[in-house]
Amino acid sequence: MTTLSPENSLSARRSATFILEKRNPPIDKTEWDSFFDENGHLAKTRDFICVNILERGLHPFVRTEAWKFLTGYYSWQSSRDERLMVDTNRRRNYKALCQMYEKIRPLLENLHGNFTETRNNIAYDIQKLYDKDPLGNVLVDKKKLEKTLLLSYVCNTKAEYQRGFHEMVMLFQLMVEHDHETFWLFQFFLQKTEHSCVINIGVGKNLHMLNNLIALLDPEFSEHLKGKGSGAVQSLFPWFCLCFQRAFKSFDDVWRLWEVLLTGKPCRNFQVLVAYSMLQMVREQALLESMSGDAILLACNNLIDLDADELISAACMVFAELMQKEIPQPLKDFFF
Repeated sequence: MTTLSPENSLSARRSATFILEKRNPPIDKTEWDSFFDENGHLAKTRDFICVNILERGLHPFVRTEAWKFLTGYYSWQSSRDERLMVDTNRRRNYKALCQMYEKIRPLLENLHGNFTETRNNIAYDIQKLYDKDPLGNVLVDKKKLEKTLLLSYVCNTKAEYQRGFHEMVMLFQLMVEHDHETFWLFQFFLQKTEHSCVINIGVGKNLHMLNNLIALLDPEFSEHLKGKGSGAVQSLFPWFCLCFQRAFKSFDDVWRLWEVLLTGKPCRNFQVLVAYSMLQMVREQALLESMSGDAILLACNNLIDLDADELISAACMVFAELMQKEIPQPLKDFFF
């Protein structure tokens, strides 16, 4: 077991306080532009920018460009001219992928049953998707959304389509202007977050580490979850599959959490600390009422309309608490 530097704990507590007290407004266009020199190279360090995003967030006007850096769509070392070239190449490569897909689609339809099944699942999910704002205005183009999901399924050998991806991609489509940006940002998001929302890659590991974290930080609750409350944690996989999308009161809250996950601050796999913080919201009731696993799951599913800043701040405090512990090697390797 290993104890990490107390400086990490102090930094996490500072971030939690800054977030909760909203000491500084989100990074706006003027400030974002000040991070670059006349050639478009970074004049600030990547670490400086990521810490500020953790503590303050991004103004909607800079979110699209900032996410291109956070996901790896752009290199942090690139110049303005190099980024223009990257955009051109991304657009060209996306067009080539679309052309390839159109050529092989008949073959996929005739020879691959999985493709037909996946296409039907995507169509069904999109049909159910509510795509209007409170005023009744259409938010997204469902045909473009379907195209992005099918292309992602065909091109991504690691992350096959799973229920919920349509809701995630919708948020990327709402954020950016062009189809190629939607496609590439989603691909890079999956990679940058270590496929943590993919069932057959990261979700199981997240749940396992969540159990380990509860055992370390809250032994009493851990014992209840192993006994009468058994099965509750394993049933929380939708949290990770959707990156907590359904727990928030607005799309801005979802984007706020996701951009923090992309910074890698205050640690890797921050989503598990977020899940732990959400479980703590039902802990007292679960122990007081000696709730079963199903009852705990129902209480967790009722965690909706959350505020992203409050949740991120709580998770930072959990990280600070973790830093004070003797951390088992598996958790250390997972978070650092």
